[in-house]
Amino acid sequence: MSRVGKKPIPLPKGVQIMLEDNRIQVSGSKGKLERTLHPFIQVFREEDKIIVQKNKDSREASQLFGLTRTLVANMVQGVSDGFQKVLEITGVGYRADVQGKNLVLNLGYSHPVIFSLPEGISAQVEKQTRIVLSGIDKELLGLTAARIRGCRPPEPYKGKGIRRAGEIVRKKAGKAGAK
Repeated sequence: MSRVGKKPIPLPKGVQIMLEDNRIQVSGSKGKLERTLHPFIQVFREEDKIIVQKNKDSREASQLFGLTRTLVANMVQGVSDGFQKVLEITGVGYRADVQGKNLVLNLGYSHPVIFSLPEGISAQVEKQTRIVLSGIDKELLGLTAARIRGCRPPEPYKGKGIRRAGEIVRKKAGKAGAK
C-alpha cells in the first residue's frame, strides 16, 4: 500500500472542492482545475482535508493510489499558490523576449524561434537570459518548460543552450591538439 496515498491532503482556506462521480474540481484564488479520476480510486472530503482511497485491491489500483493523491495535492497547491519554473539561456547572442502570448527566442539559428504559450501559462523574461514560467497546472507547466528547453538543449562542449535553473551540464573535452 502506498505511503504517499495514505496521507490526507490539507485543504487551505479559500479553496473549494467539488466531487461528482469520478470527477474532481478544485477552485481557488488563482483559478480552477478539473480532472477525471480512475474508477478504482475514490476521493472524500472530511472537514478541512481530502482523503484518497482505493476501491479495489489490485496491482493497478495500488499503482494509481499514490499517483492520484499527488495529482490532487498538486491541484490544491496550484489553485492556492501556483507553480513556477525557471529556465536559463546560455550563449553569446542567445536571448528571449515576450510578445503577447508568444515567447520569441533568438538561439543562434538563422531565424527567431516563436514559441506560443499554452492557455494558463505566463512567462516573464528577466535580463533577456532568464525565463520565469508560472501557472496553476503543474503538469502543463513542466511540459511547457520541457518543450522550450527542447528548442535548443544545452550542448556538451560549450554548454550553450536552454537549461533548467540549477541544472548541471557535464562538459566533454574538446578535440585534442595534433602532435
